Amino acid sequence: MKLHPDQSSVQTISSYGDGWIAVDGERIAHSVIIGSDGQRLAWHCERFADLGAAHFQQLAELGTELVIFGSGGRIRFPQPAWLAPLMERRIGLETMDTQAACRTYNILAGEGRKVAVALLIEVQPH
Repeated sequence: MKLHPDQSSVQTISSYGDGWIAVDGERIAHSVIIGSDGQRLAWHCERFADLGAAHFQQLAELGTELVIFGSGGRIRFPQPAWLAPLMERRIGLETMDTQAACRTYNILAGEGRKVAVALLIEVQPH
């Protein structure tokens, strides 16, 4: 019997590497927000040090039940004050490195959860 993988109607992260991800085969080399409802938004930050309260305010306005924050090549946590808009809306936030965030998003989105992933794709110096 030949088995076929389940088909999903949500956009999925099909691959990733150092300084990039691919969404449904399209390569992206900048920080991005991807939502299980089809959203794909630029997230204007090139390094972890660029992040601020406005970045997390943007995440709070997505209308999801959970945001997964991919903090780059290693796990780094946002300042607690930046999370106030998410907490006010009772939106959960999970922080992990970007590769783990990609995998977790795919699983939760595939289960039909209303989730978004905010991926910090750090620009590599030349």
